[in-house]
Amino acid sequence: MRILIWHVHGSWTTSFVQGAHEYLVPVTPDRGPDGLGRARTWDWPASVREVTPAQLREEPPDVVVLQRTRDLDLVRQWLGREPGRDLPAVFLEHNAPGTDASGGSVPDTRHPLADRDDIPIAHVTHFNRLFYDNGRAPTTVIEHGIVDPGERWTGELARAAVVVNEPVRRGRTTGSDLLPGLAAVAPVDVFGMGLSGLHERYGLGPDRVTLHEDPPQAAMHAELARRRVYVHPVRWTSLGLSLLEAMHLGMPVVGLATTEAVEAVPPEAGVLSTRPERLWAAVREFMHDENAARLAGKAARAAALERYGLSRFLSDWDGLVAEVSR
Repeated sequence: MRILIWHVHGSWTTSFVQGAHEYLVPVTPDRGPDGLGRARTWDWPASVREVTPAQLREEPPDVVVLQRTRDLDLVRQWLGREPGRDLPAVFLEHNAPGTDASGGSVPDTRHPLADRDDIPIAHVTHFNRLFYDNGRAPTTVIEHGIVDPGERWTGELARAAVVVNEPVRRGRTTGSDLLPGLAAVAPVDVFGMGLSGLHERYGLGPDRVTLHEDPPQAAMHAELARRRVYVHPVRWTSLGLSLLEAMHLGMPVVGLATTEAVEAVPPEAGVLSTRPERLWAAVREFMHDENAARLAGKAARAAALERYGLSRFLSDWDGLVAEVSR
């Protein structure tokens, strides 16, 4: 099939495009949000083709995977078709409710497609489906699948690794305010986009917290694997793919026991808690006991491979795409 999908979430799309289809990724002259084109920091196969809006008219897709309400309008504008009626469609919901600018009470957050019954919503976690008011829209859950980077943990550096995007802008949502507590028990490496100003905003000394701005995925994996422990301080998120990637690498996990993390990380893979003091104690323990870190990391990798393997993920998506295309 020819599947139309926008480049919105690079890490997730990297897994999605490993399937057996042809993937049409819009590109516009400015390579803005409506046409970012192929990824530059992830490895995508040749089956992913950049297409302009004009080219989409000439070779229309068989199905579209929507990720923003904006995508509905773009399909109408570029193809002259109505998603869900003239063109089979799925709405992929990456986010937990309340993570956008709409605000409101999280348990009462109504999904933008809740009033439609012709486009199924595919949530990436069971937590998300539970917390959204999905209305009369058909829903399913297709949990993440990860392109396995291999068991690469060495833990040679007694440092904690954190992966987060825009921690200054997002603040408490990403647990940025917890970084001083973490840095007090271990030196920290923060990887991600939009890191500028993090030191100043939270009074972090550059001798304790090192920033790694937007490294390519392969380079980041190599560096993560050298750190002793992966720390996930995010208060509110769907389920960070970087957390699952770290588990695949064989890293022990210390993180907040919030949202879907409690399902993803078993007790033998590290420590989850809503008490920061408990988390910092766990980090300190892993810093001083490399063998305990190694064993927890092996358990983390085993759990990630079992639940978030790529073949299951692609099979689930094949089934859903075939169903909406009938």
